[in-house]
Amino acid sequence: MVNSPGVSAANPRNERIPPNSEEAEKGVLGSILMDAARVTDICIEKQISAASFYVPAHGVIFESVLELSREGKAIDVVTLEADLSVRGNLDAAGGSVYLDQLVDATPTAAHAEFYIDIVRQKHLLRSIIACSRESERECFACTDDADMILGRVEQAFMDITQNQHGFVTPWPEAVKGVIAQVELILTTKKGLTGISTGFANMDEILHGLRNSEMIVLAARPSMGKTSLAMNIAENVALGKLDPDSEGHAVGIFSLEMSHEALVLRMLCSHAKVSSFQLTKGHLPTATTHGKIMQAAAVLTKAPVFLDDTGGLDIMELRARARRMKKKHDIKLIVIDYLQLIHSQEYARQGKQVETAYVSGNIKAMAKELKVPVLVLSQLSRAPEQRGTSGAPKLSDLRDSGAIEQDADVVCMLRRPAYYPDDPDHDDETMAVVTVAKHRNGPTGDIVMNFEQEFMRFTDRNQGYANHLPPEAEGFAEEEDV
Repeated sequence: MVNSPGVSAANPRNERIPPNSEEAEKGVLGSILMDAARVTDICIEKQISAASFYVPAHGVIFESVLELSREGKAIDVVTLEADLSVRGNLDAAGGSVYLDQLVDATPTAAHAEFYIDIVRQKHLLRSIIACSRESERECFACTDDADMILGRVEQAFMDITQNQHGFVTPWPEAVKGVIAQVELILTTKKGLTGISTGFANMDEILHGLRNSEMIVLAARPSMGKTSLAMNIAENVALGKLDPDSEGHAVGIFSLEMSHEALVLRMLCSHAKVSSFQLTKGHLPTATTHGKIMQAAAVLTKAPVFLDDTGGLDIMELRARARRMKKKHDIKLIVIDYLQLIHSQEYARQGKQVETAYVSGNIKAMAKELKVPVLVLSQLSRAPEQRGTSGAPKLSDLRDSGAIEQDADVVCMLRRPAYYPDDPDHDDETMAVVTVAKHRNGPTGDIVMNFEQEFMRFTDRNQGYANHLPPEAEGFAEEEDV
C-alpha cells in the first residue's frame, strides 16, 4: 500500500497515533472531486475545516477546495491542481498524481455524508485529547490559581462542544415550539413569556425575564440598583405573583458586597426593618425581632445560591455559573456588578476593550445556559453634568458601548429626589426605571416606590408610561414613541 503524503510508515518510538481515518478523509476529498456542489455544501454545514483532516496533505487540498468554493469557481481535478500550483501548494498536496488517486480510491460520492461524519468524529476526539494535554500542562506548570485553571479547562471543553453546532431546526418543528409557548402564555402565564420579576408594572412592559436574555440594570451610585436586583431575586426565589410556582432557583454573584452584608440587607428588606438601626443594636420593639425571625424562616427555604468571591475573571465566573446551573438548575443569574469583573486576557488592552469582552461573554453565558442574566452596571457622570432631571441615556453606560449592543434589555434607575431640577424632586419615595432598550418589546418609564429605610421597592398605581400600548399591533411605531 502506498503511503499518503505527510504520514510516516515507521513508528520507531511506538507512540500512540491520534484517532484518524485516512480512508474516510480520502473518501471526503474524492467525493468532492466527483460531486463538488453537493458535498462541499455538506462539509460547510458540518463545519469541516482544513484542521479536521489528520493527513497534512488532505488539509492543504481541502483549504484549496474552500477557496475555490468562496470564489464561485468550478471544482474538479484540473481546477484544483491549477489552484494548488498558483498557491505553491501542489507538492505539499502530493502532486497531480495523488489527486487522480483520490478519485480512483472513492467508489461513489453517494456515501459522502458517511465519510464526512467519520472525519468529524475523529477530529472531535483529537480536539478532546489536545485539550486534555493542554490542561495537564497547565496543571503541572501551576502558574495560576487552581480555580482559575479549572475555569479555563471547563471553558475549553465547552468551546469544543459549541464548535460542533451545525444542526438546523426544521421549520415545522420551530413553528410547533412557538405555538406551544403561545398556548402556555394564554392559559397559565397571563401574558408572561418569562419569569415574573414580582413587580406587576415591570412584568407588564418586560413580559418577565426571558431565557437567554441579558438584562442590564444601570444606575449612578446610591440609586438602589443592588436593592432592586435583590428584591427581584427574592421575588423570583419565593415565586411572588406566580401562584403556579413555588419559586425558582436563583444564582447571585456579588462582586461588591460580602454575603453577610447582602443577606442582612435581604432579611431587613423582607421584614421591613431598618438595617441601619439593626446594625446599631437598636430594635424598637420585640415585634421587630419577631419580624426578622419570621423573615429568616421564609428566606432560609428560598432556593438562593450566593457567590461573593471578589475580582472574578469572566471565564471563572462562567465556569462557576455552569456548575451552579448543573447542580441546582438555577433559572435566573444576578451579577453585581459588570465593571468589577475582569479578564486576564484583555486587561492590558484598556478598560473599554476589557469591558466589551466581559459583556460579550455574559451574553454568551445567557445563551449557553438558557437562563436570563440580570447584570448590574454603573453609569457615567453624564446625567449629573447634563443637569435638569438627571435622566440617563444609553450612551451613559460606563466604559463600553458594547454593553448597549449586547444587552437584550437595558433598564436605567433614577430617583428624582436626588435632582433639584426634577419636577418630582419633592417626592422622596419615587423611583423611575426607564426601559431604554427592549429588543423584543416596547420601551418606557416604570414608576415605583422606594422605601430607603428598608431598601425595598414596591409597585405604584400609575404603573408605567411613555411606551407603546399593549393593544397596538406589532411594534412598528416603537421608534416614534
